[in-house]
Amino acid sequence: MDKWELSLRPFRPLRPERREPVPPDYEIAQEAELKPITEVAEEAGIRPEELEPYGTYKAKVKLDILKRLEAVPNGKYVIVTAITPTPLGEGKTTTTIGLAQALGAHLGKKTFACIRQPSMGPTFGIKGGAAGGGYSQVVPMEDFNLHLTGDIHAVSISANLLAAALDTRMFHEWRQSDEALFRRLFPIKNGKRQIPRGYRYRMEKLGIKPEDLENLPPDKLRKLVRLDVDPDTITIRRVVDVNDRMLREIEIGLGPDEKGFTRRTGFDISVASEIMAILALTTSLKDLRERLGRMVIALSKDGEPITAEDLGIAGALTALMKDAIKPNLMQTLEGTPVFVHAGPFANIAHGNSSIVADLIALKLADFVVTEAGFGADIGFEKFVHIKCRYSGLKPDAAVLVVTVRALKMHGGGPKVSPGKPLDPAYTQENLELLRAGLPNMIHHINIVRKVGIPVVVAINAFPTDTPAEHELIRQAALEAGAFDAVVARHWALGGEGAVDLAKAVIQATEQPNDFHFLYDLDMPLKEKIEIVAREVYGADGVDFEPLAEEKLAEYERLGYGNLPICVAKTHLSLSHDPNLKGAPKGFRIPIRDVRLSAGAGFVYPLAGPIRTMPGLPTRPAYMDVEVDVETGRVIGLF
Repeated sequence: MDKWELSLRPFRPLRPERREPVPPDYEIAQEAELKPITEVAEEAGIRPEELEPYGTYKAKVKLDILKRLEAVPNGKYVIVTAITPTPLGEGKTTTTIGLAQALGAHLGKKTFACIRQPSMGPTFGIKGGAAGGGYSQVVPMEDFNLHLTGDIHAVSISANLLAAALDTRMFHEWRQSDEALFRRLFPIKNGKRQIPRGYRYRMEKLGIKPEDLENLPPDKLRKLVRLDVDPDTITIRRVVDVNDRMLREIEIGLGPDEKGFTRRTGFDISVASEIMAILALTTSLKDLRERLGRMVIALSKDGEPITAEDLGIAGALTALMKDAIKPNLMQTLEGTPVFVHAGPFANIAHGNSSIVADLIALKLADFVVTEAGFGADIGFEKFVHIKCRYSGLKPDAAVLVVTVRALKMHGGGPKVSPGKPLDPAYTQENLELLRAGLPNMIHHINIVRKVGIPVVVAINAFPTDTPAEHELIRQAALEAGAFDAVVARHWALGGEGAVDLAKAVIQATEQPNDFHFLYDLDMPLKEKIEIVAREVYGADGVDFEPLAEEKLAEYERLGYGNLPICVAKTHLSLSHDPNLKGAPKGFRIPIRDVRLSAGAGFVYPLAGPIRTMPGLPTRPAYMDVEVDVETGRVIGLF
């Protein structure tokens, strides 16, 4: 069917007045005309009863819309990835937005972009915001980069409630007898024994019926009221959505009432939490509830998994997350609709926006353009093996974002550091340096081709690039098997600058497609890790440290061996070593530890040193952020 038939009003493209030189992102965003979010929804085919506005320019969309659109065929599914980036990023989100604007506002295709909500850690740290840039942005960019509708806050409070509940449960088990615990967990009120809703699962698991509670033998009573947590196996940590290196390792339980009950732990950044991964991978409220309950938070001293369901907290977590599951609707500078939802990091978690946003967008649009974090070795690989497995969706084409700057770095160019001027090697024509870096792009093209989908290389043009540099990249991409390679100028020109890219993408989605996975779920966990290391990273093999060997064997024993893997590694190299640029050869991947995200549905090996809590630089981005107290406008975000 023609997707425009779903619309309640015709699409009205917006045409921002462009300036040269291109002003700062926040100036462009604040000068832009915006449609009311109700108009964006009506154009997209979202009915008023399916929309929950949050102010004038953003809203949540209810998942009930999927029932109404169940019979509507899906549109084309396009995934945007990139080569191994410099620390500055190569404009993947900017390309995603520019492409969506070209398809929707210039070529008349009904289009949705689906991207992640940024963490405020990077926003106020080194990277800055993630709304795109130049004339290819999501607006209002201040809302996008700050609180939006509070989803990350919901994730944070849920993760912290879970951590507090576990520590508190351990504390009370330490201080009280079995009988005292029983009296407090199952009090008598009005002559009747009260059973907490969250405890019904544990009773069922232990085969205890309500009528059995009055005459439990001591061994059953003990199992009912004690989780008997092994503190050394606790996997959950508290979270905060700030880069705070001082919280990486802490000691808790130092208050006078907790004396003698201390332990070492730490904080993760909120978007690295398993609850954020669950938000991105869930497919319904029912599925969310089940995933939250399946989270393994520790092992008992008998070596059995203890879940959030065992703790009796899964229902409360679902109550905190029930609104966060709804995708956030926004718009681009040219009026194209955007779903902004979930925000897991790609070097730590799976790095993709939510499945539910994609499911809704594919029913409403001819083309859905989504984005995977960092390079094809990380976000795209996880998009394929984790997100596509749980969603059941198959991509029709991929876009690989390439920059002259990044390829020169991979060719041996000087170090690129945020906040410091680029070396002249990056701003002057140097074909030999560029040629030396081409193997990185070729390797990423091969990663995408290995899973059976066509890839279009988007050469994200910078003002200092030269035609000869662009042509060298284009020819190398075509020789490596890319379906097409196109220079795109969407940062400076918006959707108009990505029209040729959009035309190439349309053609790519019409090509034969042999999408497939590189490993089967019934393979042993070690074999899955080795396949990704060899086939995706180009490693010679994998070296498992003793702790990793022990964990892998334990997870297989506990029945988690059939899960996909989510390798946590640096995003600055195809290898585990951020200093190995280009397409390194002759290296092996060291796996020092392995962790379990049973609720999200993956096992994640840690390749080399990887931190789940970033730190702030000497000159953080927050130093440039201010509020105009006369107008209330936020300035300085980028």
